[in-house]
Amino acid sequence: MKFTLNSNKLNPLTAMRLAGYHPDRFGKSYIRRLSGGDFPRFHVYLKEDLGNIELNLHLDQKGACYQGSTAHSGDYDGDVLEAEKERILYILK
Repeated sequence: MKFTLNSNKLNPLTAMRLAGYHPDRFGKSYIRRLSGGDFPRFHVYLKEDLGNIELNLHLDQKGACYQGSTAHSGDYDGDVLEAEKERILYILK
């Protein structure tokens, strides 16, 4: 699920931390866990463009199934993601 934020007031790291996310171990995306384990978790990729931040949000249900693979079970739309999108937008107003 993709959506856009106006980022004139916040840098991406600050914005995502306010929304409860932390950088992944590679520093290329942000994660918010839904339980004490690694999965399920919300996973967001950011792209900055002319004062806006485009967020690409999905829900990782579990990790990669095969060693060396990045393929995983994820949800890319639906009510849970819509609710998370609205939560992020509300927090960052």
